[in-house]
Amino acid sequence: MRPGLVIPFRRESAPATPAEVRPLDRWLGRHLQGTLAPVHVGLRLWDDGPAGECREPIGELVVGDRRTLVGLIVHPELYFGETYTSGRLHVRGELGRVVEALSRIRTPSTPSLIERLGLWLTPANSERAARRNIHHHYDLSNDFYQRWLDPDLVYTCACYPHPGATLEEAQAQKLDLVCRKLGLRPGETVVEAGCGWGALALYMARHYGARVKAFNISTEQLAFARERAVRERLTDRVEFIEDDYRSITGRFDVFVSVGMLEHVGRRRLDAMARVLRRTIDPHRGRGLLHFIGRDHPRLLNAWIRRRIFPGGYAPSLAEVIARVLEPADLSVLDVENLRLHYARTLSDWRARFSAAEPEVARHFGEAFCRAWRLYLAGSEASFTTGWLQLFQVVFAPAGGTAIHWLRPSHAGPARSARAAV
Repeated sequence: MRPGLVIPFRRESAPATPAEVRPLDRWLGRHLQGTLAPVHVGLRLWDDGPAGECREPIGELVVGDRRTLVGLIVHPELYFGETYTSGRLHVRGELGRVVEALSRIRTPSTPSLIERLGLWLTPANSERAARRNIHHHYDLSNDFYQRWLDPDLVYTCACYPHPGATLEEAQAQKLDLVCRKLGLRPGETVVEAGCGWGALALYMARHYGARVKAFNISTEQLAFARERAVRERLTDRVEFIEDDYRSITGRFDVFVSVGMLEHVGRRRLDAMARVLRRTIDPHRGRGLLHFIGRDHPRLLNAWIRRRIFPGGYAPSLAEVIARVLEPADLSVLDVENLRLHYARTLSDWRARFSAAEPEVARHFGEAFCRAWRLYLAGSEASFTTGWLQLFQVVFAPAGGTAIHWLRPSHAGPARSARAAV
């Protein structure tokens, strides 16, 4: 891992001597426990006394100080993550189970007036801001991600062909499913917006004979992808380009973006529409967007936006159709929701990250580990409970001829995980 890496959140430590628990603290604790009790999560204050009654708790939150208690009441979305990361809030019980229970306190519904106002006040992602945001998350070092992702570093939702499939098998299946949904043929030209560590671009070239231009602004990811292309002798068919998706020009048979639309931002969806309009061949062209989405337009979790994915926005399906595809004069051919596959993917990632934590903590510190532990558990809970969705949308120019008679089956050609990319 790179020396001198800046940890993307402020380190804090719990107070050496917690203040005495006062009557007001107990009153606030009972109020918060009343919110937690229906999902069977208990609450204890910093004297380790129970804040109120909770029957058959599946776990407990242990509040370390008064500031933490007030933060959890005033802005729980932000302060749960802030205080858990800093060590001022502890979770007794299995973290994933507790976080999933907490995510069920509010059922998904239309956003409030305050949330809708927040949507309009969200700043736009300029090219400079996009580079800063991507660097924050993806340039932590390739070694970090290699410790818990699959060997091909596929950092997007996998597709499990059967319950017993491994993560490697599921990621290979996902790459092949994308190619089959696109009806990819030898010699066709593909442009990929946001290529990660290059797994899909290399897969399309090796297994389907495509010629791919893949765009990315993460220096760490591109270095890894280019090294792989050289090692696997695919540089004549795959070109990895360090540039913003807004710089894509030229005509292509296929446009594909897997896990990048979430970084475009709500106020830049029109930019993606312009890219699609000018790059997809009007006759035989088609494309696929694979993205984290919502049922209704609403912001991502406040802590996730601050500490994990600055500038991130998971659009609703309606927003993508109305603001990306319709302005580009594109017809929707197929929509599939792989939400539960992403919950399973995150479960596998969490298990691998847990095994790697001692080494990660040695390089990045305990606070970093707690942040990523919570991020992965919270993301799994969001897909399990339906707060987040995972959409794959296939599209083509209106009147185009490159369409499927039937949706490709998930049980596609069997390819070994080792030979996948």
